[in-house]
Amino acid sequence: MDRKWWKEAVAYQIYVRSFKDSNGDGIGDLRGIIEKLDYLKKLGIDIIYLNPINKSPNDDNGYDISDFKDIMDDFGNMQDFDDLLRETHIRDMKLVMDLVINHSSDEHPWFTEAKKSKQSKYRDYYIWKKGEAGTPPNNWGSFFGGSAWEYHEDTDEYYLHLFSKKQPDLNWENNDFREDIKRVIKFWIDKGVDGFRMDAINHIAKDDEFKDGKVHEGKIYGDFLPYVQNLPKVHEYIRDIRKEINNPEIVLIGETGGISYHNAYLYTGADKKELDFTFHFDMHSVGRGEKDWERTPLNLIKDIKEKMSGWQTRDDKEGWCPLFYSNHDTTRTVSRLGNDEDYLEESAKMLATLMFTQKGTPFIYYGEEIGMTNNKGFELEDYRDVAIFNNYKDYVESGLISEENFMKGLQYTSRDNSRTPMQWNDNINGGFTKGKPWIKANQNYTKINVKEQEKNPTSILNYYKKAIDIRKKYQSLVYGEFTEINREHEEIYAYLRELETEKLLIVVNFFDNTPQIKIEKEIDLEKSELILSNYDTDKIKNKLNVLELRPYEARIYLIK
Repeated sequence: MDRKWWKEAVAYQIYVRSFKDSNGDGIGDLRGIIEKLDYLKKLGIDIIYLNPINKSPNDDNGYDISDFKDIMDDFGNMQDFDDLLRETHIRDMKLVMDLVINHSSDEHPWFTEAKKSKQSKYRDYYIWKKGEAGTPPNNWGSFFGGSAWEYHEDTDEYYLHLFSKKQPDLNWENNDFREDIKRVIKFWIDKGVDGFRMDAINHIAKDDEFKDGKVHEGKIYGDFLPYVQNLPKVHEYIRDIRKEINNPEIVLIGETGGISYHNAYLYTGADKKELDFTFHFDMHSVGRGEKDWERTPLNLIKDIKEKMSGWQTRDDKEGWCPLFYSNHDTTRTVSRLGNDEDYLEESAKMLATLMFTQKGTPFIYYGEEIGMTNNKGFELEDYRDVAIFNNYKDYVESGLISEENFMKGLQYTSRDNSRTPMQWNDNINGGFTKGKPWIKANQNYTKINVKEQEKNPTSILNYYKKAIDIRKKYQSLVYGEFTEINREHEEIYAYLRELETEKLLIVVNFFDNTPQIKIEKEIDLEKSELILSNYDTDKIKNKLNVLELRPYEARIYLIK
């Protein structure tokens, strides 16, 4: 076993703006996190990962940074951060920061200077191009809607922004810029942070020919991804950062769109000396139809087994992986992969069972441990994501999509579903704030909240605690071999985790019916111990190693 602290840890992602407001301004902050550190410790958390906390004008909720070495005013100040880091470490937990270095804010001093003159030292910190006949340099669209180019009249050039126009892309070809970024990283390491999640890191290298992209059916702009994603030179930049850090205890995690279990080794292979593991997007679109407002029935083999087992069965030399189904860029797990109406508790617990029994580092997204769901009552004015309003102009105002379908699509796909305030209790706004929250709370906080679930021994929250305890007790769940059972079963996902003499069987039902599965003869369930189930174990029926599972049922057996 190649043991690492971050392999054996359980992580918790905090969208700081929505976690806990300590001063009543309606915005979560660092002091609010400090207030809840004991809650996280009791849950079993080892790593806290924070979405961006650097100074920012907040066009994209902190992913537009105006000062890489300071704290966002909404969240507090550097003393608050120092206190948070100290209190986290006192509780034997680690802290991982978001490192956003593909782009900056257009209010960063570098860009402010870059706009002043083509001769500025900082001009080449960004990517500028001349247009042609009053049009942008090429037909690329941005991730957030609209063109990927913004015209700057004073210098008669366009700058590139793969995201919002207030997020100009940084030019990694520039040596001076790269040295400045290294100094930023050293600043935070010297403070004592334990690692970084590197945002959009596989976009930092661009194809310098800037060719037009293919315009796909139903789209307005050209596809830019082949020219800005996973290009060969990105590996040179990441290796340079790793070499500069020169500390194997600092964990480096990359957000890498377009990467799956087939090719993640390009970043995480043992011989690469780049990333420790990558956040992928394999589970983000599961269940979506061809259009955002359409749903596709879940195909267990294609959508779940192929992807999850694909990550599990990689050779160890290909690297580690995270275990997560939701984050700030997708929708709530139980709403997308489970059943948030008829079987909320059962399906939330079933999904947790998978997270804590597979190989990789589990990342709980805040609120997932109580079964927080997508919102179902938002109007257009309730949303906050900048991408929504850009896309509304591109598609609804242009007549390409009806407003009805657009709004239905937001309920299924909007990132704001995963950004509503943490539901601490049944007080107004779920106990998140005494003020007006920056984004409307999900109105089911009166039923789904931490306070109620702490009192209920069979709650989703207490199931999470039990599952985490089991993961930490049995090393086979971290380092053991993974063997899938009955791959062709269309309703049940079952597998073994084995390490030396320790063997566990995990069986889960992904649907709302009662399927059966036959377990191989060499596993004697009568002699084995059922160590966790999301149903009343007194009513379990086994017959000659044939298991019949109830809707969304999950079980973990210790094989003896």
